[in-house]
Amino acid sequence: MGRHSGEHGVSPADSAREYARVNVPRSSAPVRPAAMRRDDPAPRAREASRANVSSPARNRVAGPIKQAATVTFAFAASVSFLLVNIVDPYSGATASSTYTPVDRFGGQAVQEYAVDGDIAAASVAAEGYLVEKKPEPEPEPAGAGWAPPAIVPDPGSAQAYAAGAVAARGWPSTEFDCLVALWNRESGWRVNAYNPSGAYGIPQALPGSKMATAGADWETNAATQIEWGLGYISGRYGTPCGAWAHSEANGWY
Repeated sequence: MGRHSGEHGVSPADSAREYARVNVPRSSAPVRPAAMRRDDPAPRAREASRANVSSPARNRVAGPIKQAATVTFAFAASVSFLLVNIVDPYSGATASSTYTPVDRFGGQAVQEYAVDGDIAAASVAAEGYLVEKKPEPEPEPAGAGWAPPAIVPDPGSAQAYAAGAVAARGWPSTEFDCLVALWNRESGWRVNAYNPSGAYGIPQALPGSKMATAGADWETNAATQIEWGLGYISGRYGTPCGAWAHSEANGWY
């Protein structure tokens, strides 16, 4: 046999391979590569990645919708809060069991404002307002222990001086007649006439110390008292007859 092989030039290894090629039956099913086998995880991963391809698109659509819903809710909540405070600013406070009402006006039923001039106060309410005029000043009594000076009055001399003062102001003699009647009623033309209310002097100034604007000797000097009295009458009533008419109607001037 060795000779036969040597004669034809075929080695034993070649003969074995030839035998296997001829005698071993071939399988009819194709052999799958490793990548196509059932136990290979790669195809499943690729399928899962294909299934997730559409997820970013869905996220891109859902994002703006959620954002718009959040903004709308926040805006509605803010508007509701503002409206509650406008309609009833104390609605939130009164809802608390520990809330104590605050007296914002110090016990006053309405608001009051102090003003200058003849107005004492202005009361303002929702329905309207009330303005109160300052009352007339209360008579000021004479100082404690004060008493009129002990002098002898001279009504005639006082009237003579008053006649010249009335003429100097350009008033007719009828005004002097009214002045005589007025101060006869008030003081009898006595320079030291005193009233317990505090009124003093010929014109019955209340208090008597007002006449100090006409002179420091207002307590004893008839001329000082008369000049102050004529100035008061001129400023308040215009003329002595105007003051006399008021005294006739009201009992004082």
